[in-house]
Amino acid sequence: MSSTFEKPPVESYESTEKRTKALNASQIRRARVTGIVMLLLAAVVVVLFLPNVEGIATFGLSLPAETIQLPPLEVPVEPALWMLALALGFLGASQFYRGFQHKSTMILGISFGLFTVAMMVWATAGQEFNLESMLVATVSRCTPIALGALSGILCERSGVVNIGIEGMLLGGAFTGVVMGSLLGGWVGLLSATIVGGILALLLAVLAINFRVDQIIIGVVLNILVLGLTSFLTSQLLVENPEWNDAPIFPSIPIPILSDIPIIGQMFFNQTIIVYGMFVLVGLVTFLLFRTRWGLRTRSVGENPRAADSLGISVAKVRYISVIFGGMVGGFAGAWFTLGTVGRFDENITAGTGFIGLAAMIFGAWNPIGAFGAALIFGFSESLEQKFALLDIPIPTEFLAMAPYLVTIVVVAGLVGRARPPAADGQPYEKQ
Repeated sequence: MSSTFEKPPVESYESTEKRTKALNASQIRRARVTGIVMLLLAAVVVVLFLPNVEGIATFGLSLPAETIQLPPLEVPVEPALWMLALALGFLGASQFYRGFQHKSTMILGISFGLFTVAMMVWATAGQEFNLESMLVATVSRCTPIALGALSGILCERSGVVNIGIEGMLLGGAFTGVVMGSLLGGWVGLLSATIVGGILALLLAVLAINFRVDQIIIGVVLNILVLGLTSFLTSQLLVENPEWNDAPIFPSIPIPILSDIPIIGQMFFNQTIIVYGMFVLVGLVTFLLFRTRWGLRTRSVGENPRAADSLGISVAKVRYISVIFGGMVGGFAGAWFTLGTVGRFDENITAGTGFIGLAAMIFGAWNPIGAFGAALIFGFSESLEQKFALLDIPIPTEFLAMAPYLVTIVVVAGLVGRARPPAADGQPYEKQ
């Protein structure tokens, strides 16, 4: 009898010790990998950036139309690059030999930030770079990414995987430009939102009622919308160019706030779609974490059987969340046409929906975190556009790869891994 009571604690202790050792080994391996990455970044600065570089890098901090004009920031290139390389080397060596434990992700993010600053200083040597215009473009370019991430969060928090965000963006962009050209920008924006909801309804019916594999549904949805919009573009928009000439929403400056140096133009002098993104980020955060509907949605995404036992309709909650997410995706698609160029081109979204999925994962299925991740992706896109205008010895093709390289880094888990909702992607059948 005594052996019966003594054996389980010994086994439990041994299994706990093994898990602890495995966890420590994983942390050490991760610390060494991130430390090597930081040291490689420092080596790139020393070997590629520092040779044959000199002069002053000038960064503009104001736009010509601003009331308050700040003097440009002038940075001596060579001393700045040495300081940044030493900082990267110190962080990398410390991470490799000692590790920053739970702060390793933050330290890695700081290292990438330092490397980005080094690249900007190197690229701007002897030239002028308007930093504020790039920051304004960052907020604008992060809009469809953040909204695409919100679309995914709304679906996946309820347990439905939405790989079809790209198709919803593309469908919203096409519908927005056609209806905007015929009936005005506001009608185009509303139509794009509705089309996103219709596409999401198709996803919901196949995933919830027929329990089709949700990854396959999303891929098929993307291919369907891409083929359909390409066909309609060649058959309708080419023959009727007036249907592909929608009015663009102008920037709306908010009095007083738009005059604040640097951040005023970034956040308070944008189009209605960008302002809508700010509102939706706050609204979805409030709904998910501060309302009964949000609690039910999250419970369905974590444990649908337990939610069902409490009288919650799993199918109804998932339908509402998926359709709401699709409408956000359609609204995001209107940014590509009504918010920028006023016309539609084939595959105009160029994979933004998938970058939105990466932002959702990077942000740990949280709207605020996803918005922060979208800012990083938007910054990489705007930086690529700015570097293309500077005379630097980097092919433009490599610069165009930057946003997608950042996406790969995020999805690979190099900056940390987040846990999705427990029932994400799992169909539920009421018993």
